[in-house]
Amino acid sequence: MLEFKNVSYVASNADGEKEIIKNVSFEIDQKFTCLTGPNGGGKSTLAKLIMGIIKPTEGRIMFEGRDITQLSITERAKEGISFAFQQPVRFKGITVSDLINFAGERKLKMNEICEYLSEVGLCAREYVNREVNASLSGGELKRIEIATAMARGAKLSVFDEPEAGIDLWSFTNLIKVFEKLRDKMGGSLIVISHQERILNIADRIIVIADGKITEDGAPKEVMNKLFLAKNCKMLENGVKA
Repeated sequence: MLEFKNVSYVASNADGEKEIIKNVSFEIDQKFTCLTGPNGGGKSTLAKLIMGIIKPTEGRIMFEGRDITQLSITERAKEGISFAFQQPVRFKGITVSDLINFAGERKLKMNEICEYLSEVGLCAREYVNREVNASLSGGELKRIEIATAMARGAKLSVFDEPEAGIDLWSFTNLIKVFEKLRDKMGGSLIVISHQERILNIADRIIVIADGKITEDGAPKEVMNKLFLAKNCKMLENGVKA
């Protein structure tokens, strides 16, 4: 279980300091949780806090009962937390099979690698020996990244806006892959997204806006509130016009 206890994060820049995350507390133990909200609301900052890319200014982060607030990225990875960036990293000279082997932390059999690739909708024969470089599309990279997450078998996998930078066809197939991942993966998933089709397959939705949690609950309940709020805002703008 992941737990945030009164976590705040203040970022410093040339203009001074800005509080991005404001005294946030929550627990996550569901199979598939989506973090959503407006751009600039703090979603990606929360993801970075979970992975240890940045550290909280205040508060504590707990994972399976252990305080991991000050642990490094490497230490958190060893604890069983994995992180997928919006734009997957490309590795010139490293093949897809190499990458999946690294993720699995052991020498996998070829049939195991092929199985992971098949699970994400890729023909293993076509991809297993390809380099993870610019020749791969955004959609292909996303699927390969998910295959590595499956091979790693992390207790908690965090995906930051997996739909970013991919075309509609790839996105449609990505939804199917996440449905499989939700059903077959042993650990928990946290997906940062504002795409309705991803939100609808979650077990829980947490809405982050202006650095605070504004909604938290089952998809149908939260989506209805978001839809109502959107319509009210549109009506209000219409009246003012």
